[in-house]
Amino acid sequence: MSMLDPRTLTVIVTGATSGIGAATVRRFAGAGARVVAVGRRADRLEGLKAEFGDLVHTLELDVRDEAATFTAFSSLPAPFDAYNVVFANAGLARGLEPAYEASLDDWKTMVDTNVNGVLYTVRATLPAMVARREGHVVFTGSVAGTYAYPGGNVYGASKAFVKLFAMNVYADVAGKGVRVTNIEPGLTETEFSSVRFAGDAGRAEKVYADMAPMTGEDIAEQVFFACTLPRHVNINSIESMAAQQTFAPLAVKRDPA
Repeated sequence: MSMLDPRTLTVIVTGATSGIGAATVRRFAGAGARVVAVGRRADRLEGLKAEFGDLVHTLELDVRDEAATFTAFSSLPAPFDAYNVVFANAGLARGLEPAYEASLDDWKTMVDTNVNGVLYTVRATLPAMVARREGHVVFTGSVAGTYAYPGGNVYGASKAFVKLFAMNVYADVAGKGVRVTNIEPGLTETEFSSVRFAGDAGRAEKVYADMAPMTGEDIAEQVFFACTLPRHVNINSIESMAAQQTFAPLAVKRDPA
């Protein structure tokens, strides 16, 4: 089986300024692919550009902004306008409170980013790949989109949306030269927990205490694998967990004696 030459790929990566996104930019650009690095932090984007030079085009963009997202992706300069991979990776979690105590603002922020930002990214980029009959849409889902846990509420629901959206997009593009993959990681140490706990480093560190979580590089390797398989192969999803993580036991809440 002959893998695709990554030098034939032009990859858009949203959420490129940290974690899985930054690792994915480095994995593809390091293999010779062209990459459009998309994010909100200009200094970090410029750092990626400095690492890889002309292989990386930076795009300072908040994908929650519908108009800006459509404008940005429709006006990419050559050769980056001929993208054939779109990694809709931008996403976040906010809070871990139960639904009856959770912040409505946190819920809105997660929906705006994890749902609307993904919708705008895909709708703005998919038509061109269908027209060229060559493309691949990759999503960052989560095991939280399959397995519920206390405090996951809207975050888990947003990732369940991503999972079903990915499947439905694939149903629409099958046979049109476009592949679709949902990457569904478990515990991965990035800035994820720091963002979830509003910068509380101590609380974030406890999430990964006494275990070896996955890293952004681990997930980037999964994205790279799916995208460099021959074009007749579609990886529908990749679900992965740290080796010390497993499925939650079914909880039984007993009345006090």
